[in-house]
Amino acid sequence: MSRYFPPPAECGHHTLFGNIPARTYAGDHLQLSLVDIPADGVVEWHSHPNEQIGVVIDGRAVFEVGDEVRELGPGDFYLIPGGVRHRVTPAGGPARALDVFYPIREEYR
Repeated sequence: MSRYFPPPAECGHHTLFGNIPARTYAGDHLQLSLVDIPADGVVEWHSHPNEQIGVVIDGRAVFEVGDEVRELGPGDFYLIPGGVRHRVTPAGGPARALDVFYPIREEYR
């Protein structure tokens, strides 16, 4: 495997919340997670100590972060501070998002 150009088969592959596939790759300090939320998928309420920042790539999704709710679409950014509860629900079909975590979430390496 090339550290600089990992093929998809050699990245981390995880299933989140029952039916949400995610592909991950981590460097020394940052981690990317490409998440495909199916139309019937929900990233249920949870929190983690890691800071999370991301962008919606395709589709639309409702992000609930703390006490704020916003429907986001392609090109929209979001920030989820460590320790803040959040939930994501697709709106009108599947959605794809790219998350960046700091520090790395070891359970999703």
